[in-house]
Amino acid sequence: LNNNKNMEDTNPSSSTESGQTSSTEPGLLPGETVVREGKAAILFPSANEVFYNPVQEFNRDLTCAVITEFAREQLAQRGVRILVPGERDRVVVRLSEEKNGTEHQEASEQPEKEQQHEEEGGKKEYITASVGERCEVCQGLRVLEGLAASGLRSVRFALEVPGLKSITANDYSAKAAALIARNAQHNNVSHILQASQRDARSEPKLHCLARGKKERYDVIDLDPYGSPSPFLDAAVQAVSEGGLLCITCTDMAVMAGNSGETCYSKYGSMSIKSKYCHEMALRIILHSLDQRAAVYQRYIEPLLSVSVDFYIRVFVRVKTGQAVVKNSASKHALLYNCVGCGAFHLQRMGKKMSQGKHMKYSAATGPPVGPNCEHCRQRHQLGGPIWAEPIHDITFVQKVLGAVSGNPTRFRTSKRIEGVLSMVTEELRDVPLYYVLDHLSSTVHCNTPPMLQFSRSALLHAGYRVSLSHACKNAVKTNAPAGVLWDLIRCWEKSNPVKRERLSETSPAHRILSAEPTLQACFEIREDANPQSRKRHLTRFQENPQANWGPKARAKAGGGISSELEDKRKQFQGKRKKPITDSSQLKSLPCKKLRKGTCTYGDKCCYSHELKQETNEEKMD
Repeated sequence: LNNNKNMEDTNPSSSTESGQTSSTEPGLLPGETVVREGKAAILFPSANEVFYNPVQEFNRDLTCAVITEFAREQLAQRGVRILVPGERDRVVVRLSEEKNGTEHQEASEQPEKEQQHEEEGGKKEYITASVGERCEVCQGLRVLEGLAASGLRSVRFALEVPGLKSITANDYSAKAAALIARNAQHNNVSHILQASQRDARSEPKLHCLARGKKERYDVIDLDPYGSPSPFLDAAVQAVSEGGLLCITCTDMAVMAGNSGETCYSKYGSMSIKSKYCHEMALRIILHSLDQRAAVYQRYIEPLLSVSVDFYIRVFVRVKTGQAVVKNSASKHALLYNCVGCGAFHLQRMGKKMSQGKHMKYSAATGPPVGPNCEHCRQRHQLGGPIWAEPIHDITFVQKVLGAVSGNPTRFRTSKRIEGVLSMVTEELRDVPLYYVLDHLSSTVHCNTPPMLQFSRSALLHAGYRVSLSHACKNAVKTNAPAGVLWDLIRCWEKSNPVKRERLSETSPAHRILSAEPTLQACFEIREDANPQSRKRHLTRFQENPQANWGPKARAKAGGGISSELEDKRKQFQGKRKKPITDSSQLKSLPCKKLRKGTCTYGDKCCYSHELKQETNEEKMD
């Protein structure tokens, strides 16, 4: 393939700041606006605000970066080199923990065969693939966006990710499918992007069954409203061998323990309320993906799993192998969580043993805990099963990190991507879940120790490994058992004593502090205690970007958004931060008892009855 001219020259959004809207562009229908993000300029009906959430730009930027690196790996095996605008030499960023203060190490990413060929004096010829080109001759990647809505994500793929053969932007709504086709034409990518109107729960599966395994998609992106569970079964079948699945979950209330029974019905795992709920949500969706893939003798390899803002996002590679699927049980674990002090234990579902050249698989033995917690004597909750293996491929993450940091002008959220991925590379891969420093100190009602003193220095002095987590600001991810953490808390409490006479004898705080520590903690700050991402002041945890920045209201069947839910959210925004102190303000709120027909106060009720009456009159009209 030959290089086309730079897409920035012809892209209508190249000179406009990402996220900006405009209503003066020619060719717009009445009421339409143009939203610019990345290199895409998307037409949006003004009534369909639900279709665009600017906070999700980080999600889309990260997805473009991940798919670009995935395409680089896949096409390199076919003799194709991709060209990314603004990218020069490829580097892999590795954060260093050395004492010499080196911020990061850069190493050229060059295949061993390629280096050997150059050392011998030869010159290797490559087929190049640029953004905006249809990479058909060199067997480019086939991409499916199952729930495309306006097609913004697919248009960005076409304009920003090289090496693609085709992109199918699918949506069940006829209006959305028509809008996708218009946006493809508006951005001059109709030669790559095709609109589709089918049910994503069956369309991928039927497509690959009808045309054979060679027609499977190399990349499938699912970003639904709420849970992706109805689409997972079809997705794990429709993705090609070694293909990439990109899954978003926004039903965090379900996955974080508010409705454990609902979580079990959707994902086959019982969620529980805990401080590590965000990482547990990642491990729940990975568990569900691997379980569904195993039915078809397939298995997953997580490349990157992140919890950001109000959603989680996972990128997994799907492969086929009956022998590897047999090991699936040992990759999942049940979770025992103490309701008193928060100590947790994992119990693997299966185990494997090596017998010569063969592996023997059997059920695991347990449980790892007694009826009551050994630290506070409270009962345990049972959660899971969850994915107990690593949730990131550090080598792949370093490639994405190197590409983003080496080309910072490619994405508007590059700084945040660099910060999040840097923290991911620092996390302990073999340690599931984490403790939260605030919760440890609040359990015994003592002052919270500084993060560097406790979670980094004290645990390192004790001979254990420790890291932070991208999923929680005050997380303590360590291979130290819970007993060691409570010993450190006991040592800290001796220099920062609490009023024990106020503690109930049956409280977790009294029972934990009643025991003497078995080790003496050293809270002297170590030189290697501060992680590189913190030293470099990277953007790791950003503040809320704007008001009402969470997930938008669900779209109505006929288009538009549900105004009732949106108005309700605005009404109760900041309810806890700004409590009502004047009883006269209650008249602005509707009476719940009147709605149920049980209010007996009439006009004397401190809540409003007029809002209910107005609603009834509107319905009658």
